[in-house]
Amino acid sequence: MNKADIVAKIAKDASLSKAAAEKALNSFTDTVKSSLKKGQGITLVGFGTFGISKRAARTGRNPATGESIKISARKVPKFKPGQALKDAVR
Repeated sequence: MNKADIVAKIAKDASLSKAAAEKALNSFTDTVKSSLKKGQGITLVGFGTFGISKRAARTGRNPATGESIKISARKVPKFKPGQALKDAVR
């Protein structure tokens, strides 16, 4: 399922135009991005939690040359599914 499919499904289920459904979806994704960028998590009860995880700096290896390289520390987004989502998938 891609973004166009999701927009069409939202539009059908909520009796909205596709343009309005796309605005709603874009607003949701923008809100998630901006909240995570600020370091805030988002919890949707029954669906899951979006959060940030910190990855420590480490030494890696260039597969082409075998040379050791430094990989800097960074923050990465993570998602933990809620119990209702887990049960629905089972």
